This record gives sequence, structure tokens and C-alpha cells, in this order.
Amino acid sequence: MAEENLSAVLKCKGELILENRKVPEPTSHEALIAVHTVGICGSDVHYWKNGRIGDFIVKEPMVLGHESSGVVVKVGSEVKHLKPGDRVCMEPGVPCRRCEFCMGGRYNLCPDIKFAATPPYDGSLCRYYALDAAFCFKLPDHVSLEEGALIEPLSVAVHACRRAAVTAGKTILICGAGPIGLVNILTCKAMGASKICVTDISESRLKFAKELGADSTICVTGMDSASLVTKIKSTIGDSPDIAIECSGAEPSIRTAIMATKSGGTVMLVGLGAPEIKMPIIEASVREVDIKGIFRYANCYPIALGLVASGAVNVEPLITHRFKLEESLKAFETAHSGDAIKVIINCAK
Repeated sequence: MAEENLSAVLKCKGELILENRKVPEPTSHEALIAVHTVGICGSDVHYWKNGRIGDFIVKEPMVLGHESSGVVVKVGSEVKHLKPGDRVCMEPGVPCRRCEFCMGGRYNLCPDIKFAATPPYDGSLCRYYALDAAFCFKLPDHVSLEEGALIEPLSVAVHACRRAAVTAGKTILICGAGPIGLVNILTCKAMGASKICVTDISESRLKFAKELGADSTICVTGMDSASLVTKIKSTIGDSPDIAIECSGAEPSIRTAIMATKSGGTVMLVGLGAPEIKMPIIEASVREVDIKGIFRYANCYPIALGLVASGAVNVEPLITHRFKLEESLKAFETAHSGDAIKVIINCAK
């Protein structure tokens, strides 16, 4: 066993360093993972640039990364379903499993959840990481470790689509063609959506969305909400049954509410300003349901099944690859806006 654990550590706002840390010893219910692939999430970049997300503030040095996969090196005495050599994807949030939310199956709302790379908990952008074995999912032989790392963002989309009740024949508006908007395209298609229209301010991202399976795209630059709503309806042929808002931008949220069919659903996935103005009367009198999501719960097996079956192909999302030693360059690339999904190979 190696004695050093090279880790990408956010020392403080704006300062990302590489640091050798001690290899953790797994407890009786944990597995020690030799981390292979870690995807950079927007939250990782946000912590690096801003030192906080809302009330989650980086007060001590923290290892970044939570979209991860790897190979089991060692298991604790109580772990029965894993063994050394197993390839796994790693669900990064470990809840208490005793509170009312955990007992009710909504463990993502657990007030005591320990989520990787969310202060004060270290993430998995390192050589070795110990994780509760119940949150390690074995990868089928034909699913790569790179695909395994992308099960995490795909789980966000699965949770959003399940809460929005995306089913066969539904028409969908997806606002925002960033990584989360793109995995929502893939998930909506896998769940049988009949039409998917995507909006964004970037023509290049919209082109990528079309290549992934969007039926139509609209560049919203320079358009007011009223004109955009008219454009959306004419493009789809009717008001969308469901709008999945992935940008967090106030104008986009307003458009989603105004464009959605009466009795439909607006799913808020993107996080922006803590307070915004929205057309609440418009939503109320037309009975447009507004829902939000926080991460996911019980979605990893579904997301993994979608990839394993071939219903969803996440590989085209990967645009840039780096080694762990190149973590700063990887983060700079992710921040540039020129990438879709940047992944880091942590294997020595």
C-alpha cells in the first residue's frame, strides 16, 4: 500500500494546491478506493473562485471533487458486497440514515449528510478515498471508469426528471445547455419525452445540445421574455408540459414559468441568486407547479442502469482530460467556459 495520498486541496479562496496526505484506513463499514476518475463540477469551480456557496463556507483546507469512480483496494470487516479489485462509482453523500428524511427515503434532505467536497468534508480528488461501502456501486465490465464518474451528474438529471414526472409523450423545455442541462436531455430522451427544446445564450452549446438529441434549440440572446415564450410555443408546436430550468438565471426562470403549459411543472435545477422575482400570479392562476431539487436520492442505481443498458451515452460529454498533477490547469479549463465536462485521472 502506498504511504502517500496526493490530493488536490483548496487551501483558501483562489488557492488550489497539490498536497500529500495520509492514506485513510477504512472503518468496518467502509471501502478504501484507489480513485481513478474525477469530474470537475461547477460547485468545485465555485468553491475555488469564491470560497463559498451560500452558507457552505470554506474555513479550512478542503480536498475538492465528488464526481468519482475507482477500484476497491481494501474493505472493512462488515463489508460483504465488495472485494479488492471491484470497479465502482462512488455516491458522494453519506446521510445519517436515522432522521425522518432518511427513514422516509429522501436522504438527500438529511440535515447531517456528509457530502464530499462540501465544507467541512473533504472530497475525492485524490489517490485514495475511504467511503461508506453502501454508497459504492459496482460497475458492469462494459462500463468504463470514466462513465462511472459521470453517474453523479447523471443522477441529478434522473432526480429532476423523476420529480417532474417526465414520461413517454411529454414535451420538454430545458433552459440552459451546460453539463446539467445536457444530462437532462439524455435522461428525458431515455424516459420517452416526445419533444425536447433547449434554450441558452451560447450557440456552440446549443449545437452540442442538438448533437446529443435535442429536437430544437433557441438562442435567447437579445430576446425579451414575451417574445421568447412565443418562440418556444411556435417551435414546439404548443406550450411544453414540463420546463427543466438548469441555469439559475432569473430571466430564464421567468421564461420557464410563463412558457409552461397550464397544469404543467417547472423544475428548478440550476442555482443562482438566493432571492429572485418571479411571475407568481402567472404560475398560481394557471396551476403551474414549481418544484426544486437538491442533489438526488436513490438515483445512482437508475443512472447506472441507464448507462449500462445503452439507453444513455455520457461519453460525448467529456471534452477535456487531465492528470491529477495537472489539477490547476484542469480547473482553469473548466472555468474558461470552453469545456463541457473536464475529468481528471487520479491513477498513479
